[in-house]
Amino acid sequence: MLAALAHRGPDGSDHRRVGRHAWLGHTRLSIVDLDGGSQPMAGPDGWTLVCNGEVYNHAELREDLGEQHFRTGSDSEAALVLLARCGPAALHRVQGMWALCAAAPDGRFVAARDRLGIKPLYWAEVGGTRWFASELRAFPAAVQDAVETFPPGCSWTPETGLVRFADPVPDPDGAPDWAALPTEVAEKATREVLVDSVRRHLMADVEVGVFLSGGLDSSIVAAIAAAECAEAGQRLKTFAVGTAGSPDLRAARAAAEHLGTEHHEAVFDAERAVAVLDDVVRSVESFDASLVRSAVPNWFLAELASRHVKAVLTGEGADELFAGYGYYHRAHADDLPAELVRTIGALHGLNLQRCDRVTMAHGLEARVPFLDTDVIAHAMSLPAELKALEDGVEKAHLRRAFSGWLPDELLWRRKAQFGTGSGAQDLLTPYWESRVTDAELAASAAPVRTKEELAYYRTFRRALPDVRVDAVLTRFATA
Repeated sequence: MLAALAHRGPDGSDHRRVGRHAWLGHTRLSIVDLDGGSQPMAGPDGWTLVCNGEVYNHAELREDLGEQHFRTGSDSEAALVLLARCGPAALHRVQGMWALCAAAPDGRFVAARDRLGIKPLYWAEVGGTRWFASELRAFPAAVQDAVETFPPGCSWTPETGLVRFADPVPDPDGAPDWAALPTEVAEKATREVLVDSVRRHLMADVEVGVFLSGGLDSSIVAAIAAAECAEAGQRLKTFAVGTAGSPDLRAARAAAEHLGTEHHEAVFDAERAVAVLDDVVRSVESFDASLVRSAVPNWFLAELASRHVKAVLTGEGADELFAGYGYYHRAHADDLPAELVRTIGALHGLNLQRCDRVTMAHGLEARVPFLDTDVIAHAMSLPAELKALEDGVEKAHLRRAFSGWLPDELLWRRKAQFGTGSGAQDLLTPYWESRVTDAELAASAAPVRTKEELAYYRTFRRALPDVRVDAVLTRFATA
């Protein structure tokens, strides 16, 4: 199993048998406590833990739990000590992106995943044995047809079964009555919570860069990160991708120049895009056409960034928090908050799956500051009126919140989907339209909607012949 996940942790690999019934394995990408954070990690009361991800409030947890209980500077140890001292019900206190398994020699065992499912986790039960892994490819062939997605915000123990400890959207109790306050107050609050989140997401003992598409969300993240780096006497590295002359490359270049970042670009064409498709589909472990199209430019972007940094910040999640997609306003003007909650809850099987898999395929960690718990709680407390279109423009509230941080032509640039703005859709969809016939699509029993999706499904099945699609995949509404 570990060999199949070597790409996720190129800096080290180890495993340990815990008692008579548990085996824990881990591949490490060293980002925090480079020397002392190896896993599996031993902790109080006999517990041993493997954890994938980052705990951004580990310093606060250390202070609350008592420094005497800690042996290393690893952020993952905060989850281990909390679990040992307070039990799985306390995992809602762990802010970050993470999936973990922990075991004790006396047979105690816990598996858990962060509230949004930013980090992946799958599980299966065969013949009374439970299996857990970060990716589908890690499961032996004989287990694949039993694999399911482990639900975000849940823990599992042999005694309690599956228990939810956190919802994707935190309870908004205590939020101000924004409708009774000037809009400038809400804008200031939005700006402050995002600045604080980006600051915490820069936590690392290695250099952290930013994926910069030139769109609003990634440009805001880059603007905050660049300011933080400048204050520390450093220069932020940013990374952009697209076809030659694509809108994303031009906009990202302008943003990088304004922010004074060390900017790097990856340029791809149809030949390069088609050449990596099999690798991309195998990595994202999905055949959803929209997901694969957006993953292709991200593949080149991650490949480039991994040569310069070990972690990057991205703009994922802003559209779901601030109603950035057009369909929100066309189809859900009357029930916008409910639809936002629904799409936030589905992110783990769509954009977050693509974000994690394509970066980790290159030994690169992607962090998502818009999806910090505090940011979600604030954004979802805002009234729907602040997220409505203004003169046909989406996310006007977020744009005004960062007035002065970016030039107006970037701050008010209209949204383009990543696969569209980078040029990927213009290359890939016509390619498969001309290579998969109408007869092939009509004759296929595969759960696909387009010729392009059928092509990706064939690659998916070669890599994962036995997994049950309905147990492990989330699909976009359209292909």
